[in-house]
Amino acid sequence: MDTLDHAVIVAGHAILRHYRDLTNDASWHLLDFQKDEPKHYIRHAQRGVEIAAADPQAILIFSGGQTRAEAGPRSEAYTYYTVADLHNFWGHQTTAITEEFARDSFENLLFGICRFKEYAGRYPAKVTLVSWAFKEQRFHLHRDAIGYPKTQFTYDGPNNPDAIEQALRAEANAIEKYTADPYSSTPFYLAKKVERNPFRRQNGYAISCPELIPLFDHKGPEPYSGPLPW
Repeated sequence: MDTLDHAVIVAGHAILRHYRDLTNDASWHLLDFQKDEPKHYIRHAQRGVEIAAADPQAILIFSGGQTRAEAGPRSEAYTYYTVADLHNFWGHQTTAITEEFARDSFENLLFGICRFKEYAGRYPAKVTLVSWAFKEQRFHLHRDAIGYPKTQFTYDGPNNPDAIEQALRAEANAIEKYTADPYSSTPFYLAKKVERNPFRRQNGYAISCPELIPLFDHKGPEPYSGPLPW
């Protein structure tokens, strides 16, 4: 435990409905644009396992909240943990935990770091974030917003959705919005966060990471200029 210093965060995208055929759309609660994506989610989980297993100082963190009312109180994070468990972690050995409160990609990163601190008792000296390849710029915007050092951050995008042109159009719009609102604190994002928290869950990161309370409260759009623990 004393040597853990690497947070490998896998950002969740969807929630399992049942476990009979993990690559089948019918086994997942999917939005319309997520058709045919489950096989890629499985690869994200696998890639996170591979990265964490290669580093004995790493903790694997599956991140994503209980974001879908129709899925019941099941989280994206626990879905990805279950996918890895059902695959016997692809033959690897690693420490894997869940972060079950993130409602968007900004929170995947920030809350993933907080979850590491809860588990390890310190903030990570390095972070690897696993998600879609096309979302790399977005996560660097998030990293900049929280002041996490670029030299300590690695982005790993193992794949893209099959409908990549549609995804790129949507991402261009997201980049524009996150550039204007890097802390996802305007009414547009706040409404999305309410929608993605149908069970009204509250995280405890202000208790486990009290030094980050000013960052949690920062609305922007100007960069946060207070002290940071990394």
